[in-house]
Amino acid sequence: MVETHQHFGKRINDLNRKHVMMANGYHTVIRDDGLVIARPAKRSAGFPFKTFLLLGVLFFIFKALVLSSVGPGTYQIRLNKLQSGTVVEQAGAWMLGLDPVTLAISTKVGPIFRG
Repeated sequence: MVETHQHFGKRINDLNRKHVMMANGYHTVIRDDGLVIARPAKRSAGFPFKTFLLLGVLFFIFKALVLSSVGPGTYQIRLNKLQSGTVVEQAGAWMLGLDPVTLAISTKVGPIFRG
């Protein structure tokens, strides 16, 4: 009787643990006999490379759109003002500086953006 109760308690604990894990997502698997089983989704513990790549691409597109809208002369004047500012402004000027990627995107997007 005690063994049965301990076995039941272990099954309850396993089900509670699985329920908590499935609260974060799950996927279903169909076994060979046709039974559908829900299993907890695996957590990805890796570094979010895709997210940072997307942010980088969006940053270059943003720089190109700003360059296209204000023009290269005005853009360079604003960069010069940033370069003569505080350390944070100088870091911003370095990040927003003209580079080949921004110039290439700006030449493609510029005519579309200006109308």
